[in-house]
Parts: sequence; C-alpha cells; structure tokens
Amino acid sequence: MMRPCTEDDFDAILAVINEAAEAYRGVIPADRWTEPYMPAGHLRDEIATGVRFSGHQADGALVGVMGVQPVKDVTLIRHAYVLPAHQRAGIGAALLHAARADTDRPVLIGTWAAAVWAVAFYEKHGFRLTTRAEKDRLLGTYWSIPARQVETSVVLADPRWFERHQGAGER
Repeated sequence: MMRPCTEDDFDAILAVINEAAEAYRGVIPADRWTEPYMPAGHLRDEIATGVRFSGHQADGALVGVMGVQPVKDVTLIRHAYVLPAHQRAGIGAALLHAARADTDRPVLIGTWAAAVWAVAFYEKHGFRLTTRAEKDRLLGTYWSIPARQVETSVVLADPRWFERHQGAGER
C-alpha cells in the first residue's frame, strides 16, 4: 500500500534509506560515503528544506520510500530507496509513477554516475541522461551539494523537461 509519510515515519524512512543504501557502498567514491549513509540530522535537514516522502507499506512496515521536492520550476526526486528484500517487485516503479502523476512540472533526478542500476531503472521509466555540461548546470541550479558530488553524479530528466528545453542536454 502506498501512502504519504508523516513525522511518525521518520525512523522508518531513515532505516529504509540506510539499509537500501548499502548497495552504494564501494560503488560511490569512498570520500562521499558516510556511516551511516544518511545521518538522522541530514534527513531532518532534507525534510526542513521541503522534501516530502511517500512510502510503500507491506505487512505493516515501510519497505520503500521516495522523496519529492519542488524547486523553482521543476520537481526533484530525492532519496528513492526500496529495502533489498522487496526490490524488483514494482515498488520503486509505483512510487515513481505516483510522484510523477502528482506534479505538472518537469521531473529531474540526480544519482551517482557509478550506480548503473539506478540509471537503468530511471531510463526504463522514460528518463534520459542530460549532457555533462547540462548536468553541472542543473545540479548547481536545483541542488545544494558539494562540488565533489557534482563531479560524480548524473542528472536524468523526464520528457517534460526535454520538451520545455527543446532538446537542451540531450545525449
């Protein structure tokens, strides 16, 4: 069952993110890995800046989460994770579909360049990689992340973004 997350879900959101993020250990640059991957204070900061989570619940427990954040003229997908035991069951796709259906704005997703499975997932759902130059511009415009993370990330955009930007950033 999909539902909006509430303040009461904070610990469960944090647990899903940190357990599922183990897939990134050794894939993303070691200087960008933290232990835990997302400290509670960082999640609180993300929520305070407007990230709103939806979750998928199974057997009374949150097993997948996806944050969305409206920024300027786009919607960002932030912190999308599904517990390993529940992956490949359509939960991520359902969360992504709901997030996209909830906005009329173009949707952008930033992820680690080395996370080829994440990139492939978003491409399977209609997103396309932007060029390196466009990625750098988008990350500087819509995200607040360190330069090292910009270097090691990619941005994928949905068709609405490409339509509004008349091919800007296409491969």
